[in-house]
Amino acid sequence: MRYGGDLSERQEAIMRVIRSWIVEHGQAPTIRQIGERVGLSSTSSVAYQLGRLEEWGLITRTGRGWKTCYLGSPRRGLRSR
Repeated sequence: MRYGGDLSERQEAIMRVIRSWIVEHGQAPTIRQIGERVGLSSTSSVAYQLGRLEEWGLITRTGRGWKTCYLGSPRRGLRSR
């Protein structure tokens, strides 16, 4: 499934958090860290949003955990370590 529409405000906020965290720390944030920054206390809500972003190809993971995610496609993304 590819992304074909507008992101919600929450999804845009999550993308901004991931981008800035990778730039600042060299790796992606945890689900809890994302939740704290976007105002979500439920880790399952954050995981759901991350799953949608991954389905649309806006983020990709190199491993099972979300700390291995990076933005964009495998060829041109801002990658965490």
